[in-house]
Amino acid sequence: MTTIVVVRKGNQAAIAADSLTTFGSTRLGPEYDRNPHKIIRFADSFIGVAGSAAHQLVLENLLGKNPDLALHGKEAIYESFRRLHPLLKDEAFLNPKEEEDDPYESSQMTVMIANPSGIFAVYSMREVFEFDRFWAIGSGRDFALGAMFVAYGRAADPAKVAKIGIEAGAEYDTGTSLPLSLHTVTLAP
Repeated sequence: MTTIVVVRKGNQAAIAADSLTTFGSTRLGPEYDRNPHKIIRFADSFIGVAGSAAHQLVLENLLGKNPDLALHGKEAIYESFRRLHPLLKDEAFLNPKEEEDDPYESSQMTVMIANPSGIFAVYSMREVFEFDRFWAIGSGRDFALGAMFVAYGRAADPAKVAKIGIEAGAEYDTGTSLPLSLHTVTLAP
C-alpha cells in the first residue's frame, strides 16, 4: 500500500512517494518510523518500490553489492533487473511464484525510476516501461493519475505535478499518507 509517482516535463523529472507503511490492516505512520522514506538513491537514479515492505531493504542491499548495474534506458534497466532476479531468489529468498499460468517468475515488486535518462516503471515480471509525461504505482495510483492528468497542463514544474499526485493519493487512499518525499533530476539533452 503506497503511492509513488514519476513526472517528466521540460528538462526535469520528478519522483515522489508517500511515507506510510502497512502490515495487513496495521498502519506504521511516519511519526513512528525512523526511516519512512520510500525512495532509494542509486548513483544518479532515484528508485521507488511498491509491494512488500521487505522489498526496499532487500533492493538497497542488492544494489549496494552491485554498483555496476545500469539504469539508463529500457534495455539497461531490463538487463539490471534480469541480473537482480536470481540474486533476489538466492540471497534474499524471494518466492517468485504468483499465478500458475504466469509465463515468467515474478520479482514480486513494482519499481519507479527517475534519472537523467527519463522516467520508468519496472513491473513484477521485469517488464520495463518508459513514460513521456507521468505515471503512478501503488494502491493510490488511480487517484494520483487523475490528479496529475488535470495538473500536468497547468503546472510548469514536474515537482508540483508529482506533489499533487501524492496529495491526491493521501487524501483518498487508505494505504497512503503524508508527508511525502520528492526528488528531481535534470534530464540529459
